[in-house]
Amino acid sequence: MPEAATQTEPSPFAMPLEEAMSTQRAIRRLKTDPVDDALVLRLIELAQRAPTGSNAQNWEFVVVKDPAVKAKLGRLNNGAWRVYGGLGRWLAKDDPTMQRIMKAVQWQADHFEEIPVIVVACLRGPGIPWPRIAASSYYGSIYPSVQNLLLAARSAGLGAALITLPLWSHFLARRALGLPYSVSPCAVIPLGWPKGRYGPTTRKPVGDVVHLDRFGNQPFKGQTPTGDVS
Repeated sequence: MPEAATQTEPSPFAMPLEEAMSTQRAIRRLKTDPVDDALVLRLIELAQRAPTGSNAQNWEFVVVKDPAVKAKLGRLNNGAWRVYGGLGRWLAKDDPTMQRIMKAVQWQADHFEEIPVIVVACLRGPGIPWPRIAASSYYGSIYPSVQNLLLAARSAGLGAALITLPLWSHFLARRALGLPYSVSPCAVIPLGWPKGRYGPTTRKPVGDVVHLDRFGNQPFKGQTPTGDVS
């Protein structure tokens, strides 16, 4: 008799790109189950494939698993959230969608130390706040890599979100992470297996946000392409 075919585990990154992009959302409620180090390293390896200004490749990624370090970041997050959250809840008091988001952010703040892995994306070199083009150019080298990481996490079935509240004070964030002044923290990505589930996101018709040649000229207003585009 022929031997039975052996089943192999599907690659965690086999998801089509369009599906990953169209179902990606910020996942803040995460299980405490551990995330394998090899998987985290693969996510960061894919993040490194993103372009950077002048091909500087000046990323640094701090992977935080130590409860003591997570606690420090959690305190920074909560300090900013107390201000931002209070204002946000007041502004969103008549908006059920925003209220749900606020509850998810509050859950994340309450359970910050329980998140299995926190990745802090950083850049080497000083960030220059002025002129604005300098700041845009500087951060333009980190956010493509962060988006790569988020899409890779989605493909692998991990929950993730880009947050910045723990970085309200670069001085305190640097001290918590042991960063030298030549390295700037730019984004925080909590990672873990999601308590909820991903799903299609709700967005405006693409034609509503597209302006042709000049702002206000919207010949595609109300239109959303469907199916294959050739």
